[in-house]
Amino acid sequence: MVKNLFSVENKVVCISGSSRGLGKALAKGFAERGAKVLISSWDSEELANTKQEFNNQGLSTESVVLDVQNQADCKRFVETALEIHGKLDVMICNAGTDIIKPAEQYEENEWDKILDINLRGYYFCAQFAAQQMLKVGNGSIIMTSSIAGSTGIPGLAPYAASKGGINQLVRTMGVEWAQRGVRVNAVAPGYIENIMANVEFDENDPYQKRVITFTPMGRRGAVDAFLGAYLFLASEASSYMTGEILYVDGGYHAA
Repeated sequence: MVKNLFSVENKVVCISGSSRGLGKALAKGFAERGAKVLISSWDSEELANTKQEFNNQGLSTESVVLDVQNQADCKRFVETALEIHGKLDVMICNAGTDIIKPAEQYEENEWDKILDINLRGYYFCAQFAAQQMLKVGNGSIIMTSSIAGSTGIPGLAPYAASKGGINQLVRTMGVEWAQRGVRVNAVAPGYIENIMANVEFDENDPYQKRVITFTPMGRRGAVDAFLGAYLFLASEASSYMTGEILYVDGGYHAA
């Protein structure tokens, strides 16, 4: 019997998109609980600053420059974990981007960028992680989905398509690898206090007002409020879960 079901101590955890926002909060939370964390970002300067910040807090992490649009980078991310720690226990696919505008106005390059980062990048990080995890018959892959993956929210056409695609990746990979020891699940956040890159924040904008109106708790979630769901899916506490989408959204999906 596992003594501490929720422990992630000594687990090797790779997190894509972890130099800021939700990913940074996840990296900090896992490292504080004894996990061996590899952080990553396409922005090398921001990544170095985040690693230094963690060092100043007494948290030991490794950093890898990673553009999830580049398949070779995704492979190298996994290989780095193996070179340093000799294993990979958890892959958190979290890097993401968005552009908010009416569906009829997206340019081809905008559509391609959002899908490349939010869906294609998730697939390759998960694929290369799974190739190693399947060899040992154990591992947890966690993807950051969204409430936009299962409900209509104006202004998010390509983002919503990418998150719906993530949900189907989770379900398909989850059942495909279920008998081989690799679990695949997702956390679907609602609105987060952190605003991702490429999204302008205006509290008077109708989109932002919608957040409060349609979230039963009436507020955005602090980045730390999402950590527990990821710890749960990374630990033995969720050992009988795969192919699931776990909503952490202030009640949005239930309303």
